Amino acid sequence: MQRILQPGEIEALDHVSFPRVRLPQPAALFQERAARLAQLADGHPIADYLRFAARLVQAQQRVAAQAPAAQAPSADVIERAGAHGMPLMPASDALPGPWRDTLRALLADLQADAAVPAPLRPVLDSLAAAGDGALDALARQALADNIGREDLAAAPLVMAALQVVFAVRAAAVPEKAVPYTEPATLCPVCGSAPVASVLRIGGNIAGHRYLHCGLCATEWHMVRVKCSHCESTQGVRYQSAEDADGRIGEVVQAETCSQCHTYRKLVSQEKDPYAEPLADDLASLTLDLLMGDTAFSRASGNPLLAIERPLAV
Repeated sequence: MQRILQPGEIEALDHVSFPRVRLPQPAALFQERAARLAQLADGHPIADYLRFAARLVQAQQRVAAQAPAAQAPSADVIERAGAHGMPLMPASDALPGPWRDTLRALLADLQADAAVPAPLRPVLDSLAAAGDGALDALARQALADNIGREDLAAAPLVMAALQVVFAVRAAAVPEKAVPYTEPATLCPVCGSAPVASVLRIGGNIAGHRYLHCGLCATEWHMVRVKCSHCESTQGVRYQSAEDADGRIGEVVQAETCSQCHTYRKLVSQEKDPYAEPLADDLASLTLDLLMGDTAFSRASGNPLLAIERPLAV
């Protein structure tokens, strides 16, 4: 027999309910990320790169503001994704049509910026002159995290353009259309890996951990007792590294898993309300360096930093 809830009980339930997914709002997304990168750059060992990353994200914001609104996925696409537990619009499918135009607009914006580092200008010029086929091939390599040494400098620019396109697409998705996917460690919208997880504050999301997609910036809830890579509930631990004032150790920790031997960072807004998953992950490379001396390997990279993979021995 069903019991009718009284008004007080309904209010109590409302306080404990929270969104399963948080879809991106591109304008706010890139604005907040750029501001955080600029803030973190002050006095940082890699200040120059963080300032460039902030300029790149500012360019993303400007390009995103001019991008046409994306269409919501069709009912057939939504039904198929839900029935098969698959991402709604997998990045592994055909590249979105507007992505090259977005990249070229991003490159033009950066080429007009006098503060862009001089060593980067040949990379901008080379990408701007590349044909559609070459750009598509590079985009597929970047999405597959299979970038060669010669393209390391270009990869973050390509990923930045793809981030704009996929964030705009994700923003058009109705929240109720986002499927439950398997595995739950990949983005339910585009199927990409999270760049980090974030402990959110404010309203009904306070205290909840969300995985933050490195591509489309969708966030989806996952309980903290589970590894964000293999979903194991055994052997999950946290490690940190402090900077001069203890900021990194407080805000960013490495979530390690003894089952899959990987780590992914957890960024806490409870420790710093301005913390932003991708920006704080990028600024905490010290923690990555320390983790390099452990048995844990990084579960997924940061789209705005391409690092050459060591050769297998």
